[in-house]
Amino acid sequence: MFTTRPEIRGTFGVVTSTHWVASAVGMAALERGGNAFDAGVACGFTLQVVEPHLNGPGGDLPAVFYSKREDRVRVLCAQGPAPAAASIPAFRDLGLDLIPGSGFLAAVVPGAFDGWLTLLRDYGTQSLRDVLTPAIGYARNGYPVVERITATVETVRELFETEWPTSAAVYLKGGRAPQPGSLFANPVMAETYARILAEAEAGGGSREAVIDRARAIWAKGWVAAAIHRFVHAAPLMDVSGRRHHGMLSAQDMAEWQCHYEEPTTYDYGRYRVCKGGPWSQGPALLQALAILDGLGVADMDPHGPDFVHTVTEAIKLAFADREAFYGDPDFVDVPMQALLSAEYNAGRRALIGDRASLDLRAGTLPGYERSLDVALGVDASIDPRALESMGVGEPTVSKSGVSSGDTVHMDIIDSDGNMFSATPSGGWLQSSPIIPELGFCLGNRAQMFWLDERSPSALAPRKRPRTTLSPGFALRDGEPYMAFGTPGGDQQDQWSLLLFLHHADHGMNLQEAIDCPAFHSEHFPSSFWPRGRTPGRVVVEGRFPQGTVEALARRGHDVQVGEDWSEGRLTAAAKDGDMLKAAANPRGMQGYAVGR
Repeated sequence: MFTTRPEIRGTFGVVTSTHWVASAVGMAALERGGNAFDAGVACGFTLQVVEPHLNGPGGDLPAVFYSKREDRVRVLCAQGPAPAAASIPAFRDLGLDLIPGSGFLAAVVPGAFDGWLTLLRDYGTQSLRDVLTPAIGYARNGYPVVERITATVETVRELFETEWPTSAAVYLKGGRAPQPGSLFANPVMAETYARILAEAEAGGGSREAVIDRARAIWAKGWVAAAIHRFVHAAPLMDVSGRRHHGMLSAQDMAEWQCHYEEPTTYDYGRYRVCKGGPWSQGPALLQALAILDGLGVADMDPHGPDFVHTVTEAIKLAFADREAFYGDPDFVDVPMQALLSAEYNAGRRALIGDRASLDLRAGTLPGYERSLDVALGVDASIDPRALESMGVGEPTVSKSGVSSGDTVHMDIIDSDGNMFSATPSGGWLQSSPIIPELGFCLGNRAQMFWLDERSPSALAPRKRPRTTLSPGFALRDGEPYMAFGTPGGDQQDQWSLLLFLHHADHGMNLQEAIDCPAFHSEHFPSSFWPRGRTPGRVVVEGRFPQGTVEALARRGHDVQVGEDWSEGRLTAAAKDGDMLKAAANPRGMQGYAVGR
């Protein structure tokens, strides 16, 4: 089978991410004697600099990993919660029925920094200086601009020039957006990290003490103070068409820390697939596997209508349950064990017929009568593409499926067998005004809350939003085997599902599974403002045979054919005995796998 590039193989270590510079930085950390976690942290901070339209310091970090020392799989949840002042009545008092998709009101506690440093302290071996130096260097001296950075800045040019002058000062210097192929620097952001590093090291002590001091500077020191002053100083424009102050406070930052969790899992043949809990959409992939289990996916042509139809219908059912049941389990009781049970999914599986369903069909469980009225009531006629100029959603992913990015991802394995998968996101340059003292902006993850108490993902103070961020991990025959994932908002667990099925059921290697023509459903409500959906819509890459497209249409699907290479930015890494493997997506022309 033709692939766009080889599956990388070696025994020393492999790093794959959504940007070649970050992959090289991660590999350099391994070459200096670091482990997979050191490499992940260095890679993560670098991605904040070189892909600022996709993630930033003010964003979020979920990760799933295997520690050889502990011989266990864990989930790192560095998804920040809503501010203490953020409540449904507070937004109703502002005359809002949805949380705006851009601006101050959408900000949650920025979790990525605490997540990266906690991981470095607990599982890494290198110093804070080791992992921060590459990112500081690229921010100070410049990095090569990719086309999507330019396109994103041009999309929000008017907003920056008229309403967000602090963002214009960074990304429209002299009225000109950073140009593709040129070097672009963010010296203020470089100075922010350099100052944190210098002050943390000035106190002396162990590696761990320096890291914890940096965490305190961020959450309880001048970084938090600068964030607080900016969001409360003057109201600024958001997509609602009005100007608002923020709700995030320094106290919110001081009171929160990231934490570790056990993964949510499902056993599929030889594999145990691991995801984050229902504060993410990760279990939707597990539910889709539970529905597909026993339907003979391995015997279906991956380019044929039977495969696309069956997987799409399973995705619709799994994501309907996402709307009906998922939310922060610290606030709502999510019946995850029942949702992954054989009995429940036998009933769900029986709903898949020869015709495409146009209904949003959530399951029913005794004692868990959830209302889908919230999701069904969204205005599907609102097209987010018409509102991209206001910085909403993840504007580098269009509803047509054309994707040049929207979030970042990495997968790393070292020679000791440590394995790491992370999907950092949020705080992208178009989400919120740049904080002039810090050189970066806040995220907009709060837009994923509903302002309706009937929803399990309804807004509440200090509650985690039900994020789309969803790194993946799989064991094979009981042994840690594969780390995988992709950017893509609501498409993340759809594209990751395809990669897994192509590899586990169709026998494709990692690169073949990534390169295989892909598709996604837009049947269920978007997690991003304005929360629209298109019942029955399935978007397929143009490389699918015409016969498949026509057969899907005859079955009742609303088929939209996208560009040939438009679906996803997957990366994956696997450990097969002593052999390490990695692959990266050619789509978007940025991702790269390295290793030896």
